[in-house]
Amino acid sequence: MLKTIRKFAFASLSLAAGFLFLISTNAQQLPKELQPPTNEQLLLQVHAKGDQIYTCKGDGAQFTWVLKAPEAQLTDKSGQPFGKHFAGPAWEANDGSRVTGKAVANAPSPDADSIPWLLVTAASHSGEGVLAHVTSIQRINTKGGKAPASGCDAAHAGQEERAPYSADYVFFVPK
Repeated sequence: MLKTIRKFAFASLSLAAGFLFLISTNAQQLPKELQPPTNEQLLLQVHAKGDQIYTCKGDGAQFTWVLKAPEAQLTDKSGQPFGKHFAGPAWEANDGSRVTGKAVANAPSPDADSIPWLLVTAASHSGEGVLAHVTSIQRINTKGGKAPASGCDAAHAGQEERAPYSADYVFFVPK
């Protein structure tokens, strides 16, 4: 009986999350390269708000801003705290579950002043909570977060800059 209730609850949550996902991306079609594998299904979508942290690095006379790490708070669809996003890239839910991934595809954001949209494949997990079985993550609906356009030179080597950003992260699990 408990298994049946859990399956029903998971199916209901997945259906609701899928509906919200379709609403949020309706105006902006996802590029084919960002689609998760067909053997995966939507688990949930969260909103991130924070910073992309860049470090000024040099190689000889050439200097450029290099992404050090993201640092963002995650909220659920009702605006309640869900967890955090940080270097790895990694996502950690408030229940202690964590997924770390590796970007496998990207596409330009429809907003030219924003960081690209991504498809990330899970590389490792920890904990037994909501993120324990995630296999893919999409970063979509990005706003901001691009590296500074200037200011990285020999005099600023090692300096950090934060670029505020927001995005939606969509988590998928096996069917």
